[in-house]
Amino acid sequence: MTATDIEPITLRRVATMVLRVPLAEPIPTAFGGRMDARVTLLVRLEDAEGAVGWGEVWCNFPTFGAEHRALLMERIIAPLVLSQPLVPAEAAAALERRLHTLSLQTGEFGPLAQVLGGFDMALWDLAGRRAGVPTHRLMGSTVDAVPAYASGINPTRPDETVRAAQAVGFRAFKLKVGFGRERDLENAAAVARCLRPGEVFVVDANQAWSVEEACQMAEALAPLGPRWLEEPLPADATPADWKRVASVGVPLAAGENMRGLATFVAALAEGWLSVAQPDAGKWGGLSGGLKVARRALGAGRRFCPHHLAGAIGLTGAAHLLAASGGDGVLETDVNDNPLRSVLAGPLPGLVDGRWPLADAPGLGLSPDRVAIAAWVAREGEVCAGSV
Repeated sequence: MTATDIEPITLRRVATMVLRVPLAEPIPTAFGGRMDARVTLLVRLEDAEGAVGWGEVWCNFPTFGAEHRALLMERIIAPLVLSQPLVPAEAAAALERRLHTLSLQTGEFGPLAQVLGGFDMALWDLAGRRAGVPTHRLMGSTVDAVPAYASGINPTRPDETVRAAQAVGFRAFKLKVGFGRERDLENAAAVARCLRPGEVFVVDANQAWSVEEACQMAEALAPLGPRWLEEPLPADATPADWKRVASVGVPLAAGENMRGLATFVAALAEGWLSVAQPDAGKWGGLSGGLKVARRALGAGRRFCPHHLAGAIGLTGAAHLLAASGGDGVLETDVNDNPLRSVLAGPLPGLVDGRWPLADAPGLGLSPDRVAIAAWVAREGEVCAGSV
């Protein structure tokens, strides 16, 4: 079975679950915030026959925003999708068009895009379970594993984090920068010294720099050999500024803060975007991500989906990467995160730097209600006939 063979799905229930795990030590970010908890919003869809699908909505920051997104799912999205025939490859895009005026009126562009992304992921999971095949197969994949890189390497003792990641099988690593020139360069050099033959690293500035700072840092980082420089500028920087930084010679990556296929198409056409990184839980879901992948690969660029949250979204990103083809790598947070390591039981270990994909239907995992009971901050549910 392929995506074109999927019969429309009729939903009878949309449920949400906010999970929050407080952090003893907040995580610093280059964009000025500090994450004081690990938070995620899960979406559960149930069809008329009782089959279910799970998706994950991005809500890393602010950590108190998850409940708001849950209400958007329950009060805005659910009434539009319950008891309606839905096709996974088309439903979220149709909803995005339908909600365009509401987005303009309310300014809720980001949160609405995020809940639609999680909804799309859950619908694809449900479709795979109904068909009895892994979602990535349903989307056109022919592989059983995807290469992965260790992400979330923070500015405090990054060399120790790299060595720990090497010990569990990672062969590629992403360092967070944007914490001051001297500190950034010292950390990048420390990571570079840790690399063994065949291993690589990249750097992520999280939109921290002006165009002048970005050019200077790209020039200073270049001798260390990073494979890409991620988000050196704010996502809304002008094409001229992006091109100026790209001209330094370090390939540029971006996409987690870009919304809409047209935005990616423009960046690819402008020539500065070397690595496209949409986040399925932030915009587009698996459907939108696959469209970006096809455009990026068709333009000779790389596709490496962004993800830095829980196990459901990580698995969704893995299925998306598998379906896309190309030489992309899967972002995998290596910081302590129970929402990744405990939420749905142990995830598969790396084999030769690659993340094995389960042969189970759909995304192949569901939350362990017993294990996560203490972290459930809010649950909601909307059923057909109640709206």
